[in-house]
Amino acid sequence: MARGEHAPSCARQWRQRAQAENWRTWKLVQAIHRCCGVSLLKAHRLAQGWTAQAAIDHLAELCERERLGVPHANIDLLNVWENGRGRPRPDTIDLLSRLYRANPIKLGLAADYSDDTDVDEVAVIPAPHIPPLLPASSQAPVLTPSALHTPGPSGPLRDETNRRTFFNDVLTGCTRASHGRLLAEVETLRQQMDRTLASGTVTDDQMDRLEEMVLQCRRDYLVTPPLPMLCRLMLEFSDVQNLASQRQSGSIQCRLSKIAAVLAVLSADALMKLGDVRQAAAWYGTAKTAADDTGDPQLRALVRAHQAMLPYYYGDPAETVSLAREAQALGRAKPSSPTALAAAAEARALARIGDHQGAIASLARAQRLFSQIKERNNGALAFDFTEQRLYLYMSGTHAYLPDLQRAEAVHDTASALCRPTSPNIDPALVKLDRAATFARGAREAEACELATQTLLELPPEQRTTIVFVRARDVRSALPTQRWRDRALNTFEEVLALDTATVSGRRDA
Repeated sequence: MARGEHAPSCARQWRQRAQAENWRTWKLVQAIHRCCGVSLLKAHRLAQGWTAQAAIDHLAELCERERLGVPHANIDLLNVWENGRGRPRPDTIDLLSRLYRANPIKLGLAADYSDDTDVDEVAVIPAPHIPPLLPASSQAPVLTPSALHTPGPSGPLRDETNRRTFFNDVLTGCTRASHGRLLAEVETLRQQMDRTLASGTVTDDQMDRLEEMVLQCRRDYLVTPPLPMLCRLMLEFSDVQNLASQRQSGSIQCRLSKIAAVLAVLSADALMKLGDVRQAAAWYGTAKTAADDTGDPQLRALVRAHQAMLPYYYGDPAETVSLAREAQALGRAKPSSPTALAAAAEARALARIGDHQGAIASLARAQRLFSQIKERNNGALAFDFTEQRLYLYMSGTHAYLPDLQRAEAVHDTASALCRPTSPNIDPALVKLDRAATFARGAREAEACELATQTLLELPPEQRTTIVFVRARDVRSALPTQRWRDRALNTFEEVLALDTATVSGRRDA
């Protein structure tokens, strides 16, 4: 067992002694830090008897109670900080200091350059007797302060330290080494690197199965409600993350990054439909990192094209335009699903912000790119830009263009292309586009009736935030003086439905 793995049980024994002897918290933290070999930050958590999740929960409660905003922290980040693989942001360090009632120096997140070492000096505290927690044959030795009197790394770390010292001494002329010793160290290091490069835990057959899993996820995504699909994606992503965290060959690592990017985009899209904007944005960021790691221009374009949907529904459509153009540039204007989708997304956003000419030009480009796509999967997979998807975006674009007659014709075609029994929300979005066109055409009653009917006919698991966002766009298109007409009351009542209750989840 590696040093620090026994820390929770060891810390429990220290806490028991601290309670018996009325120690101060800082004294207990020092004892855990020295005895268990963990960072000061982790020692503070263990001194409180908290799990990592409990620490995150207490931090969130602190921020809510004192109105400090949303903490940029989660279990994964806490693990990184506690194990010295990363450093919190300055504002997060302040929150952690408040949580543990300690300054950054005592958290191990800042250096102490003062001359006064009396107050916070780390004292060596005798270890209490810790009874065995496991059978003697399987228990790792407990580290006590007495063991800390023989400092210095051991095993591979010690060998690495000695080797670096040797080469530095030779380089600076501090030692005279034999030619044979020097070449032996060089050869040893080369052999270790060869073993590292040859190591790997994933075979090509395993990768083939993982890629088949991703294809199945893309198929199922089209017919599965967002919440259960998100849970399944998290299970698959966890397996991929564990494999990617281990050393793999370059080709395997690239394939893992591609899989991670696709799963992350699907997860982000599901979260967007559920209305969790913050988490969706974070997952799009993860997808972008993974896609950029592969260097695949089409995959990088796909991530940006789908990410462009988030600000369209929940933010600034101008940001959608920026992301869509970035996707087209990365895709090098090559006819493909990502570039055609990006052009259509640009058109829809431009129409919404009133750039009608730009919207028409972008829509024409999307249609041209779509007509030139050679390889298609007939809409059997998520991310395929099909004729149905093209007309969905055309419907959203024309809902904001001045030619109302042309808009209704596009809505008709888009509705015809949607399967009547389609389990996704595309048919509902087309109906809401038509309702928006009715509203702009002074057909307010028809607009409200269609929007109300569309929301009520959706299955409960599909009444997600993104549908209500689009429905509220319909309400915004109604003349202000008509908002309180009796004919609109039903629509207002449906819009006021608690989406958290309807969809069975917490709305963001």
